[in-house]
Amino acid sequence: MILILGGTGEARELARRLTAGSAHRRVVSSLAGRVSNPALPAGEVRIGGFGGVAGLARWLRDNDVRAVVDATHPFARRITANAFEACDRVGVPLLVLRRPGFTPQPGWRWVDSVAEAARDLPGSRVFLTTGRQDLAEFADCPQWFLARMVEPPQPPVPRRVEVLLSRGPFTVDGELELMRSRAVDLLVTKDSGGSMTSAKLEAARQLGVPVVVVRRPPLPPAEVVADVDAAVRWSGTAGA
Repeated sequence: MILILGGTGEARELARRLTAGSAHRRVVSSLAGRVSNPALPAGEVRIGGFGGVAGLARWLRDNDVRAVVDATHPFARRITANAFEACDRVGVPLLVLRRPGFTPQPGWRWVDSVAEAARDLPGSRVFLTTGRQDLAEFADCPQWFLARMVEPPQPPVPRRVEVLLSRGPFTVDGELELMRSRAVDLLVTKDSGGSMTSAKLEAARQLGVPVVVVRRPPLPPAEVVADVDAAVRWSGTAGA
């Protein structure tokens, strides 16, 4: 059995390909359960955490997992670290599937964390796309925020905030209209990569809106690939 961690588009595509046709494999996809009504991948699905490194290691042993593909979000630091340690403990091969980050552009300001971004915001009307779990970092900021996310946030939140619940993919035209209508003068985002959310960066470029980008956390010393094709090839040998 192959365990796929994550509910990203890459994770779903990998599950679809590994369970399809003559290449059919037993695949279990594990979703964190933080999003209601998630898009479900092909194959078996489990929802919820494992109970840390020890719980994941035990699950791998009890379910005779032959290989693990970590296809979580690039900022899912904890599950990636846990997967690396758990696989190392039980001797199960691990692959990290990470889409490439955004192509850096002139004028972008890079920071190492959301907290660092919140400490120095040059704009007054900020389009914030770092996710609901990081909104609390901006709770004491005086700026007005347009915060886009999939699920409603929990307090604390900024005093002046408009929460927009929406799920990508987004278009450049739509992002241009949104940013113009809110008079956005700063975009804060994470280096998540991918095409589903990259339109906001092109819209910011066209409007001359400065961009603050949070760098990805470092990866453990695991094997890493950048696309589903490479993950399919790896899975064909590691999970045999």
